[in-house]
Amino acid sequence: MQQQTSILAGWTPSRAKNLIGAWTVSLAVALALVVGQAATAQAKPESLAPLAQQISPAVVNITTSTVVEGRTGPQGIVPEGSPFEDFFREFQDRNNGDENRRPRRSSALGSGFVISEDGYVVTNNHVIESADEILIEFFDGEELEAKVVGTDPNTDIALLKVEADEPLPFVSFGDSDNALVGDWVLAMGNPLGQGFSLSVGIVSARNRALSGSYDDYIQTDAAINRGNSGGPLFNMDGEVVGVNTAILSPNGGSIGIGFSMASNVVTKVVDQLREYGETRRGWLGVRIQDVTDEIAEAMGLEQASGALITDVPEGPAMEAGLLAGDVIMTFDGVDVADTRGLVRQVGNTEVGKAVRVVVFRDGATKTILVTLGRREEAERAVPAAMEQMEEEEANRELLGLTLSVLTEDMRSELGIPEGQTGLVVVDVDETSEAYEKGLRAGDLITEAGQQKVDTLSALDERIAEATEAGRKSLLLLVRRGGDPRFVALSLEG
Repeated sequence: MQQQTSILAGWTPSRAKNLIGAWTVSLAVALALVVGQAATAQAKPESLAPLAQQISPAVVNITTSTVVEGRTGPQGIVPEGSPFEDFFREFQDRNNGDENRRPRRSSALGSGFVISEDGYVVTNNHVIESADEILIEFFDGEELEAKVVGTDPNTDIALLKVEADEPLPFVSFGDSDNALVGDWVLAMGNPLGQGFSLSVGIVSARNRALSGSYDDYIQTDAAINRGNSGGPLFNMDGEVVGVNTAILSPNGGSIGIGFSMASNVVTKVVDQLREYGETRRGWLGVRIQDVTDEIAEAMGLEQASGALITDVPEGPAMEAGLLAGDVIMTFDGVDVADTRGLVRQVGNTEVGKAVRVVVFRDGATKTILVTLGRREEAERAVPAAMEQMEEEEANRELLGLTLSVLTEDMRSELGIPEGQTGLVVVDVDETSEAYEKGLRAGDLITEAGQQKVDTLSALDERIAEATEAGRKSLLLLVRRGGDPRFVALSLEG
């Protein structure tokens, strides 16, 4: 008590009041921090067990059976990816004979998930491709035979159907666009034949492209191994944001780089497979390439964006009046950043829809109305307008190229279609910019400065026009093996 008196001795009532006020503020801040930490801890539970229990009943193991002509490995003895695969392969090698050459039934494993109570199941196309029998195993051990509703090799998605006596537990798709780098995700499936298995990680990257035109992969470090293919990638709300499809690995095992096809791609495919049994993608009917900085400068574009049309075979674009050399700036009201974005947007647009396409042509923008066709029908038709291209000889050196006018003998020898004209590249200086940009002997130059060229004097005129206009480069349309592309070559130096 004496100590307290000595501490407060000489303090005025106002100073004491201020001190009490400061203590009150500090206490309030401390309480707020405690409440905030408690809320954070509540938002991120220490255990994922409740979520795992919620979603597990809708995740399935998939076993496929296929008759093969002969086997050189342990197929049919142990599932592909089993830890015992190498052991049985050695056993078979030691006992190899005619017995192993006869047709046999091979088994493979994968994963999938139920998306409706009436038995629709999503998996990867490569899991069930060529399968004679497909068996679905549920979390409770029940097994049902599945039938294929439809497949889409372009996105590696397949839709299956099982018939059950009672409504099945299922999971719903989430919005993959809301999955941010750093968000927690869970992968479930049947890795290496081990049965229902859960792994956890984060979204490592978004919008990854591997090989297809419609790729939109979520990259994750959640462990994905052989057998996980077709299984779901969940967010923390138990929604499917991806379908586990591939891994990047030097040894076939998980090294923390896995890829799941984004749910916003999968849902569109699944809806079409469910309704039609096949996909129905929009088709514009053009060949395109990205706009580089040099191409943008050569064409007078303010920025390197959009999709540059290199060829217009017979189809919707030709009927609407789109031309090679047009740069597609917007499609159906959406800005076009590059070719990949345009391909995906066109593919996701309804077949038969009339869309407005804004192009940059001759220094100005132009809006063209195009009625989309169906890509699958166009691919089956293999249009004759997909030309076979070029190779040649010449007698003029220009821009690091040795060029020659296309003659009828050359056309016959090289199989160039009638009506196709241009200048043939006979040789390319390996120290030139043209060589660095991929031009090679046999390429056919059909346009320069977005105008046709079939004589060397015409090319000289295009170079003079570009120089007078203050252009630093000349845009060439080059064709090789049926694939046209634009290349900008510098006019300086």
